[in-house]
Amino acid sequence: MDYIPLLALLSALAAIGLAAFYFSAVKKESPGDPRMVEIMVAIQDGAKAFLRQEYTYVAVFVVIMAVLVAVFVAPLGAATYVFGAVLSASAGYVGMTVATLANARTTEAAKQGPGKALPLAFKGGAVMGFTVAGFALAGLALVYILVVDVLEAEDAFEIITAYSLGASTIALFSRVGGGIYTKAADVGADLVGKVEAGIPEDDPRNPATIADNVGDNVGDVAGMGADLFESYAGSLVAPIALTAFTGAGITAAEAGNVGTINLIMFPLLIATIGMVASIIGSFTVKGGASTDAHALSKALHMSTNVAMAITVVGTVLAGLWIFGDTDLFENWWGIPVSVLGGLVVGFGIGKVAEIWTSDQYAPVKKIAAQSETGPATTILGGISAGMMSVTASVLLIAVGVLIAYWGGEQAAEGLGVYGIAVAAVGMLATTGVVVSVDAYGPIADNAGGIAEMAGLDPSVREVTDALDSLGNTTAAVAKGFAVGSAALTALALFKTFEEALTKADPTFVLSLNVGEVDVFVGLFLGAMLPFLFASLTIDAVGRAANAMIEEVRRQFREIPGLREGLPGVKPDSARCVAISTKASLREMIIPGALAVVVPLVIGFIDVDTLGGFLAGALVTGFCLAIFMANAGGAWDNAKKYIEAGAHGGKGSEPHKAAVVGDTVGDPFKDTSGPSMNILIKVMTIVSLVFASAFV
Repeated sequence: MDYIPLLALLSALAAIGLAAFYFSAVKKESPGDPRMVEIMVAIQDGAKAFLRQEYTYVAVFVVIMAVLVAVFVAPLGAATYVFGAVLSASAGYVGMTVATLANARTTEAAKQGPGKALPLAFKGGAVMGFTVAGFALAGLALVYILVVDVLEAEDAFEIITAYSLGASTIALFSRVGGGIYTKAADVGADLVGKVEAGIPEDDPRNPATIADNVGDNVGDVAGMGADLFESYAGSLVAPIALTAFTGAGITAAEAGNVGTINLIMFPLLIATIGMVASIIGSFTVKGGASTDAHALSKALHMSTNVAMAITVVGTVLAGLWIFGDTDLFENWWGIPVSVLGGLVVGFGIGKVAEIWTSDQYAPVKKIAAQSETGPATTILGGISAGMMSVTASVLLIAVGVLIAYWGGEQAAEGLGVYGIAVAAVGMLATTGVVVSVDAYGPIADNAGGIAEMAGLDPSVREVTDALDSLGNTTAAVAKGFAVGSAALTALALFKTFEEALTKADPTFVLSLNVGEVDVFVGLFLGAMLPFLFASLTIDAVGRAANAMIEEVRRQFREIPGLREGLPGVKPDSARCVAISTKASLREMIIPGALAVVVPLVIGFIDVDTLGGFLAGALVTGFCLAIFMANAGGAWDNAKKYIEAGAHGGKGSEPHKAAVVGDTVGDPFKDTSGPSMNILIKVMTIVSLVFASAFV
């Protein structure tokens, strides 16, 4: 069984090899005419420049955190922390680079219809998906082999947890910074272009168009990749750390070394199975001739469905092998039930996101209909839809937690929380294809922008619009997986935090009695922080967008012939890219630092208050994340539904109202909402890593 980390490493290397294969497949396709190549290069240069500056800023924070980890945890922990951060940043950079190569190639492929364009966009996204999953699993496997097997470090699992903290640090800043960038550009481009100037989306006359397309890559590709990297790594670290700190409820006398090692190896084995399943599933995506949303969705989601089916079978067999040959576990099937519960709930949350954000279902059609009476009713409809989706998602999570806990207890008394931890592993076992399907969306979005800016035949834009509309839904599905796993992972990490405190000081018992004043105060502080975080990030988008709007208006006003589209007159797109870059880097610092600084400050003052704080943040953070992601996705697709011809189509009054709704939803779904799941995990992991210092 000791060779399971090596199997995990090999499966991760296979995923990285597959990413390289898809990269070569994308690169050999034609990027189109010189104008398309010019636009592609401008987008690529802007995205690379932003990431280089962002990583320079974040590197300062990483160095400070590494010093703190070295002082309060272990010097080797600082090394694994930096390793996790570097791998996460690298995965984001690789995926973003390929996405900016795939966009023009997808536009060119769209000339031949969706049958050619959809698989190509998916392959571009698959480079991101399998780089993220491969780097995350390879990094964790290497850290485990080095720290546990080779060095036999005394604080081995605190050191492994630091790897996850490194990934979380990059994820938080990438999501916040990238989200502010993309939405500042998007809001500026839409409000001045569509509403004021009355020109189409992605029109080459609009100075903010290039910045908007750059933003799709730095926010929805690099930021999303770092998010899922962190979610995947965190979901694997949580059950391993829980077992190491607690024995997961099985005492040393009952389990000895054997039971503990079984529980530690099982998540790595599930990750290995999920990786192989994802690799197989990725080859099942085939395009057809139809631009029908249902047909496109079926073709794209085939990879996820196949991967999940293989993972289900593999999980049952893995459970039989790991838990079936020892008397230490009462029912070998208990833990596999927990994993499958997580897998089903993850699929369910994704389905909820699809129902509330796809124009194939009633909520989006209802919002589009409400646009007939203006922006106010459009906004009310989106808020209502987002809130209702929280109800369905919370019920699913509650069911998932109960099933996972029950499954764990069936395996052995005291394994309930471990069951919850591995449920998150099940939810993210197929991360390779989940991220591939998500990263497909920004590529399709960019492809539409390039088609418009290059002045291609409207039939090309029809194909890319159909692909893009599906991409909005797949993005919401991936966000559902990420935030659902965050709730389960944070719960497991919270329990591990509690045990880590006891390990550091056997006389200390964490109080979570809300009747105690310090716990009660912490609970309210925790419930407040996600709202503060959301407010800061939405305000940041608003300020950055305001600067962008003024710049676009200035160029339309001062550059003769720009609005009229006279030959040879071009906007100053570089200035808009610079505005978004500068604003997002400046604005991301305070929200990002909050997630690390606040739990440290509270923890050093009173640990019971910190316990209440983490509990409050987990609950409100989860609900806010679901609400914002689904409300924003619903507004966006309601706008696209109208643009496809419903309720008067493009340029109508309902369309203008829908654009306003979409503008409100932009920071919801692409900045504040996606950052929320990282926020609650970062705060929990920071508390866990520094637990011994608190007591």
